[in-house]
Order: sequence, then C-alpha cells, then structure tokens
Amino acid sequence: MKRKFLNILAASFVITTISLIMDGDTVKPSMLMRFIEFFVMLAIIFSLVSFFYFTSKFVFKNIQRTIN
Repeated sequence: MKRKFLNILAASFVITTISLIMDGDTVKPSMLMRFIEFFVMLAIIFSLVSFFYFTSKFVFKNIQRTIN
C-alpha cells in the first residue's frame, strides 16, 4: 500500500512540475507564494489521482467478484 502511494505521489509531482512550467501566469514576487502554489497544486493532483485510482480498483475488484 505504501508503494502505491509513493508511485502516485511521484506521478503527481511530475504532473505538477510540468503544469507549473507550462503555466503562463506572471511570476509571483514572493518565493514563498511560489512554493505554496506548488504544494497546493501537488496536494490537489495527488488527491484526485489517488481518489480515482482507489475507487476504480475497488469497483473492478467488486465486478470481478460478482462475475466469478
């Protein structure tokens, strides 16, 4: 279970980094604000990816159980 969370966190980190580089907003004057924005985006993406991953895994497991 811990390995799955680390994999999801790594994927979220990559997606967040790419999205922050591709972002066309003006540069924030404060370095603290940049870090806050990065970590909030990371938390949101991590939450969404883990929600969809674990929900789909649960649904597929239940579907397999009902078929067999």
